[in-house]
Amino acid sequence: AEAVDVARKADVVILAVGGNEQTAREAWSRGHMGDRTSLDLFGRQNDLVDALAATGKPIAALLFNGRPLAAARLSAQTDALLECWYLGQETGHAVADVLFGAVNPGGKLPISIPRSAGHVPAFYNHKPSARRGYLLDDVSPLYPFGFGLSYTTFEIRDVRLEHTEMTSAQMSSGQTTHVHAEITNTGRRAGSQVVQLYVRDEVSTVTRPVKELKGFERVHLEPGQTQTVSLAITPDDLAFFGLDLTFAVEPGTFAILVGTSSQDEDLHRVRLTITD
Repeated sequence: AEAVDVARKADVVILAVGGNEQTAREAWSRGHMGDRTSLDLFGRQNDLVDALAATGKPIAALLFNGRPLAAARLSAQTDALLECWYLGQETGHAVADVLFGAVNPGGKLPISIPRSAGHVPAFYNHKPSARRGYLLDDVSPLYPFGFGLSYTTFEIRDVRLEHTEMTSAQMSSGQTTHVHAEITNTGRRAGSQVVQLYVRDEVSTVTRPVKELKGFERVHLEPGQTQTVSLAITPDDLAFFGLDLTFAVEPGTFAILVGTSSQDEDLHRVRLTITD
């Protein structure tokens, strides 16, 4: 009630929620009570979020956590969500610089954020048959691996391969190819974007993940600026241990995916063919 009263008098609400090493059950002692059964915000924090959202005031949420939290309600009811992890003694300066625009954030998630404990395990490089649906819920993560926004926008276009076809002999000799892409800062602020390269073996003798991160490059661009990004595709990026436990590149087609996160809608696809 006190927080709501303060919020009604404010122009913008800066809401700090999350947990620490105790609520995340990271600490250990002889009296340790064990792990949590839920990924929800600890205590009555969701009630606080609901009450503040009901005031209609813009909310910038700061989420502090040592592991993923189920933040669907928080995400749906706030205007901005800043993943802080455990920032340490410079928390105040770092958060203020981002909130007031002194710096343009450009971080990317190193993990997938699940929607709930029922969505665990949540990871992007699963096998094709490892993801069934959920009753009355979405199978996708709340936020995917590699995702992250900034105060500007970017467009990736003209994704193309240096060589669309290579031979097994070329792979065996260690030859590489490159995928090129044009990235443009389409917003009004200078900023950075991480261009990410994923690979999928479309037909293989053993089951392979739907995609695997094989390269990335952070690009800093001024408003309106365009830059060509080139990412190498090496034999090791395409090889795997086959039925005979030999690490090699199998002939076939590989989907080369370039974009700004691991989710399909953020990726552009071209195909590389390896022949005998």
